[in-house]
Amino acid sequence: MPEPTSKPVVVYGVSGYTGRLICEYLREFNVPFIAAGRDAKKVQAALDKIPGLDTVEHDVVEVSHDVASLTSLFEGASVVCNTVGPFIKYGPEAVEAALAAGCHYTDTTGEQDWTLHAKNTWGEAFAEKGLLLSPGIAQMYTTSEIAANIALETPGLDTLDILVLWKGYPTFASTQTIFTILKADWYHLVENQYVAWDHKATRECVVPGSHGTALTVPWGGMAHPVWFKDDPRVANVTATGGVFDRAVMDGVVATTGMFEEQIKPLEPAAQEAALADIAAGLQADMPPRENPRINTSIDSVYASGPLGRAHVAIHGNQNYKQTGLLQAYAAYSLLQQPPKRVGFASGCQAFGHRDLLGVLRQFGLVLKPIVTIHD
Repeated sequence: MPEPTSKPVVVYGVSGYTGRLICEYLREFNVPFIAAGRDAKKVQAALDKIPGLDTVEHDVVEVSHDVASLTSLFEGASVVCNTVGPFIKYGPEAVEAALAAGCHYTDTTGEQDWTLHAKNTWGEAFAEKGLLLSPGIAQMYTTSEIAANIALETPGLDTLDILVLWKGYPTFASTQTIFTILKADWYHLVENQYVAWDHKATRECVVPGSHGTALTVPWGGMAHPVWFKDDPRVANVTATGGVFDRAVMDGVVATTGMFEEQIKPLEPAAQEAALADIAAGLQADMPPRENPRINTSIDSVYASGPLGRAHVAIHGNQNYKQTGLLQAYAAYSLLQQPPKRVGFASGCQAFGHRDLLGVLRQFGLVLKPIVTIHD
């Protein structure tokens, strides 16, 4: 059983790509941290790739993935940044431990079903303790959430059409998540009610700033319908996303069809085994470090109402670095002041969309948003 930490932040899952990036940015903010994982050697190997890490206090801890062990480790910390997914499978232990230890909890989930489950299961308990429960602080959701909130600064707009695109390849954990969410129901928001997507749904989207189009999918429903469900400004949310590489998206669509036809009829254990095999075959190694010239991103939001229109586009790069920075800043902020909202909250609800935009701009990961308003 690990000893309680004396460091204010625990990053859980550092042997993965995103966990390492969070540690990189905690170093930038000069925040001491624990780098934790189930294999200390893998955690240390990940940290060894971070230049200048000796300039910030940090420790490596090996911990079992169970509530008691994680609680023991988290005691003494203030913030837990969890990257161990798929979260619907591995998240409950970390959330329960954070709650028991009195820590704020953030994670990098890409799973709408996990976001809903976290809200409904632990949201009130975290709020009662004055703690933040914020799954999904990551480029795939938060940068577009920033764009949505900028659009909503124009009053009278109640419908959000959200597009998230990035250029690159998913990490091993992200690939596991892509196939895990095939087992869940996916929702968009229609007149403030959850409406299920057809799993085979696709959308051909015009790429802002380009003459081309991109194939996108509901990607498990995305987190935005959950975040805006209780926002009185918003009644309708449609969000889709994907990578720019058409061949990759064609493969995602084909695999979704195969799941519906061949894997869905199987027993749950057989489903999970089949999907894990497919995911491992597609991405079993750490992807190459992002290149800002190559790994670009675009987050685009059209907001509309009966008598108004707004469009906000945020061009950026290195989506995994955006995620690492957003997580590190969330921890850095929580160590100095309470969040804007406790209990279940999105990144923008907890820290402010303009504040998060400023951080991404400060570190050179996004351009100034392009805002067009018609009213």
